[in-house]
Amino acid sequence: MTTKSDFSEEEWARIVRAPFVAGLAISLADPGGPIEAAKETMATLRSATSPPSREELLADVALDVQAMAQEHRHPLKGYKPTGPVVGDEVVAELREVVAIVTGKASAEETAAYGAWLLASAQAAATAAKEGGFMGFGAEQVSAGEQAMLDRVREAVGT
Repeated sequence: MTTKSDFSEEEWARIVRAPFVAGLAISLADPGGPIEAAKETMATLRSATSPPSREELLADVALDVQAMAQEHRHPLKGYKPTGPVVGDEVVAELREVVAIVTGKASAEETAAYGAWLLASAQAAATAAKEGGFMGFGAEQVSAGEQAMLDRVREAVGT
């Protein structure tokens, strides 16, 4: 059983923010307006506080995310991708975080964590329709979002 105490403070901060990084990947892939961004953020928060399985590692992460939300702390504080291709940086961050988890957690915990990150990205992708005019002709998941979902899936190993 892997818990919060198995990781350094910096590693843990990256592990806790990773569900939000996954949601951010979708927002960056096909930026919409403020309403779409708010819907994607709320969907990511719901996913980040509801792990899909009962591994202690996931429960510890979810508890920390809940505490951050209650204290109104920004989950992405200190994380600012700035490179020329921000999507590449976001995917690289997810890949690195999964590597940190892989180094200390069981294969089952790592798989569950990766699936959770993908679920967070999927939740953001389906939270708001993209394109169209006043909702007409809009699509649930845009081509850009789908491409980023595929990149996230590959980065987290699911």
